Amino acid sequence: MAVGKFEVYTDKAGKYRFRLKASNGEIIAVGESYSSKSACMNGIESVRKNAATATIEEVKD
Repeated sequence: MAVGKFEVYTDKAGKYRFRLKASNGEIIAVGESYSSKSACMNGIESVRKNAATATIEEVKD
């Protein structure tokens, strides 16, 4: 069974970012920019920890 993956990369400004890709390669989430790789990795861990218990809220603009 294929699984998704987090990709860590640097953007054009030299900041660290991550994206979460589904098993089919589609990007399903993108993180903010981080000044350090360790902060970016902490962002990934936060998504891993909190996504499973997050509620769904519909918001109207």
